[in-house]
Amino acid sequence: MVKHHLFWPLVMLGALLLFNLLYSPDFFSVQMRAGKLYGSLIDILNFGAPLILVAIGMTLVIATKGIDLSVGSIVAIAGAMACMTLSKGTDQNMLGLVLSAVGIALVLALALGLWNGMLVAAFGIQPIIATLILMVAGRGVAQLITGGQIITVSSSAYKFIGAGSLLTLPFSIFIAGAVLLIAALLTRKTALGLFIESVGCNPEASRLAGIRSRVVMIAVYMFCGLCAGIAGLLLSANVSSADGNNAGLWYELDAILAVVIGGTSLSGGRFYLLGTVVGALIIQTLTTTIYMIGVPPEITLVVKAFVVLLVCLIQSETFRKTLVHRFKTRRYPAEREVKRHA
Repeated sequence: MVKHHLFWPLVMLGALLLFNLLYSPDFFSVQMRAGKLYGSLIDILNFGAPLILVAIGMTLVIATKGIDLSVGSIVAIAGAMACMTLSKGTDQNMLGLVLSAVGIALVLALALGLWNGMLVAAFGIQPIIATLILMVAGRGVAQLITGGQIITVSSSAYKFIGAGSLLTLPFSIFIAGAVLLIAALLTRKTALGLFIESVGCNPEASRLAGIRSRVVMIAVYMFCGLCAGIAGLLLSANVSSADGNNAGLWYELDAILAVVIGGTSLSGGRFYLLGTVVGALIIQTLTTTIYMIGVPPEITLVVKAFVVLLVCLIQSETFRKTLVHRFKTRRYPAEREVKRHA
């Protein structure tokens, strides 16, 4: 059981939740107000939904031995495009206008994912460089869309996407759950998951075996772009505004950390979607914890990085074996000396 890829992530998530419970006894309390559930646990799921979406897409990209550093910029671009489209309408609550804004933003996110996939698969550019281009330029594109301003919208229909509720739970949870379900079905109930893992292990051997590795790689980058686009809609709808400069900032790093914490290797191959979700929840819970205990803003990132490093070290089997070996050699030095002379 200890060797299961979900064991240590779940242990760390449980440890974080236990710390919060000890620090704040009402941390687990959930209240019903105006037909909606409120509480710290609900907030973790609600605010963690965008990161879960981005991390799901990142998981499949990393499974092909790739990386996507542009997801944060795509988050900003999608939110900016949706809010800009809404702001130009005469009636922002009109369902057709909202659907158009959402559709345009998601199509744009798919196109950006296609751009990344073409650079990597068709032109052979290293993934970290190919996506770094859009990471840098995309933030500028988002600011060009918004004109360097924070665009605010007053559409209650659009706000429902990020701040609405369904069956007493935040609507964003259902969106993240639906995307996770679709991704799991496509990768575990069809041959697509096997193709992705095969490409991640050896793309050339996969091609020789008849797998269209370039098509698979382009598809996963497009899916990653789509996930980032949906996350951008959730973030912008939640605050009814679009900030091209700060929306989705550092999301690419949090998504990569969530994937790694969840047990997926950066060297490609085997991937774990549920592990990624747990990793994203760990990061969101950690963020909530840092804000709750009042860590000064200037050292927040340092504390977050230290805790994530600790989680990764605990997950490392090599690190654990080294600790056990040193503990045994210090505890039984005489026995070790006898064995050496025997």
